[in-house]
Amino acid sequence: MGVSEDFSRFCCNLRMSGETISNIQSRYKQITKRINIDFWDMNSDIQHSLYVGSYGRGTEIHVSDIDIIVQLPYEKYKQYNDYIGNGQSALLQEVKRSLQKTYGTSFIKADGQVIGINFTDGINFEIVPGFINTDGKSYTYPDTNNGGTWKTTYPRDEISAINDLNSITNKNLKRLCRMTRAWKDANSVPISGILIDTFAYKFLKDWMFNDKSYLYYDLMSRDFFEYLKDRSKEIEYWYAPGSSRRVYKKGNFQVKAKKAYDLCLNAIEYTNKGFEYSSKNTWREIYGSKFPSS
Repeated sequence: MGVSEDFSRFCCNLRMSGETISNIQSRYKQITKRINIDFWDMNSDIQHSLYVGSYGRGTEIHVSDIDIIVQLPYEKYKQYNDYIGNGQSALLQEVKRSLQKTYGTSFIKADGQVIGINFTDGINFEIVPGFINTDGKSYTYPDTNNGGTWKTTYPRDEISAINDLNSITNKNLKRLCRMTRAWKDANSVPISGILIDTFAYKFLKDWMFNDKSYLYYDLMSRDFFEYLKDRSKEIEYWYAPGSSRRVYKKGNFQVKAKKAYDLCLNAIEYTNKGFEYSSKNTWREIYGSKFPSS
């Protein structure tokens, strides 16, 4: 096999199974329906909810956490904003009690900004209750820390930005995001999913081969890791696409990006010399066991 088929199989290996996606959608609808019954007096399993986070952006490769926002009526914001004390915590507890009607035997926690539901198969949900703002896109949501505050998030703008560039770049953006997550997992890189997506967006927007397909993925890998290793270690945050919110670094990812870049050079050289076995093993050293070995 050649570069194109190897990376095509690799990207396919990173996708979730149909059964997993079906389980996620089923639970998403159950959660949505519970919220609509208790807060909106309606039976819908699709209204007033939104996938957010990596799953919402379509850049996730595993299902440790599925993030969703559930929209509540504005009257609830007024009710808990008028609380003396931590109204944000009281709001989370009300949403938690609602979800316990459906998932009474599951492990449900309310902590910080989310209600978490941990399922035995490892597909966990983090639910953020929010209130749609007048722009029709952003949400106000509760943060129970430090006595309780309200914060704003712009997930629809981030999702739109990722989707738009992904379309322009022949689906390469989301694939690059997923491949980089595989590198992160295989090498314990201190970098968040949203920072991966931010860097991939900024890099691919200007990369000269951004509309090519799998045949160029060895070069895309090389050039992206070069881009990552060259990010200034003095910078503490970058701006997310779409929302322009600050995305803070978790640690020094540049050192491991430099190692990955050097390995890319080796893998490409092995390919050019016809050393297919050595090339595959080198790509697996970068990306882990999801990269095909034969």
